[in-house]
Amino acid sequence: MYEAHFGLQEAPFALTPNTRYFLRSPSHGDALELLVVALREREGFIKITGEVGTGKTLLCRLLLNELEGQAHTAYIPNPNLTPEALYEAVAEELGASAPSGANTHQVLKAINERLIALALDQTPAVLVIDEAQAMPEATIEALRLLTNLETESTRLLQVVLFGQPELNVLLNRDSLRQLKQRITFHYRLEPLDRESVAQYLRHRLSLAGYNGADVFRPGALKVITRASGGIPRLVNVLAHKAMLAAWGRGDRQVERGHVLSAVRDTESAHQPGLLARWL
Repeated sequence: MYEAHFGLQEAPFALTPNTRYFLRSPSHGDALELLVVALREREGFIKITGEVGTGKTLLCRLLLNELEGQAHTAYIPNPNLTPEALYEAVAEELGASAPSGANTHQVLKAINERLIALALDQTPAVLVIDEAQAMPEATIEALRLLTNLETESTRLLQVVLFGQPELNVLLNRDSLRQLKQRITFHYRLEPLDRESVAQYLRHRLSLAGYNGADVFRPGALKVITRASGGIPRLVNVLAHKAMLAAWGRGDRQVERGHVLSAVRDTESAHQPGLLARWL
C-alpha cells in the first residue's frame, strides 16, 4: 500500500516468518551459533525459550535450513499430541517404515531401525519441536523415552525444543526431572534493545528495496522501542502502522506522532502511562 511512496519493492514488516529477513542481533545470533555447535557435538537435548513474538519460529526455520544436507531432520510444529501420535509423527518425518495399523511397539521398532540406518550412513538425526510448551506431560515423557534409542557409542536422536517461558515451568515439574537433566544446552532469546531496533528497521527496509535516508526519526525509534518492549513481532506491527500513517499524510519520514497513532491502534503495545508521558 505504501511501498511505492517510500520506494520499496515489497512490504518490509510482514508478520509471516521469513528467513531472508533474519537479523543476526546479539541474542539471536548467539542462539543460532549455540544450536549449530551443540548439534555438531552430538548433544542430546537443546532448549531455546523466548516470549511470544521474539522470533523462535524464524530461528527454528533457520536451523532447519542450516541442517539441510548435513542431517536428517524431523520437524513437529504443533506438538499437542498424544504419545502415540508423537511417535507416529516422528516415524513419518524420519521416513521410518511402520506397517499400516502398527501398534506403539512396532512404530518404535521402525523408528529405531531407521535411526540405526541413518547412523550407519553417518547422517545425524535431529528432531525439532516448535511450541514445545504445548506438549502434554505424558508426551514429554514419551519424548524422553524416544531418546533412549542409542548404540553403545552413538546417540541416535538429538532433540531441539523451542518454546515460550511456560516450557520452563512445565519442565520444572518433579515428574519430568529426568528429561530436564538431559538438557545440556539452553538459551533464552532476549528482546531487542534500542540500537538493535534501529538496526532491525534499517535491515528490513533495505531488504525490501529502500536505499535512502533513515525512514524512522529518532523520536519515532524511541517510541517503537518502548511500546514494543523490543519484541520483533510488535516492532513489525508498529512500524507497519506508523508507515501507513506517514503515507496517509504524505510524509516521507516516520515521526513520533505517526508511531503514537500506531500505539493507540495496537492493544498489545499499550503500557500503563506510556501514551500519557508522550502526549
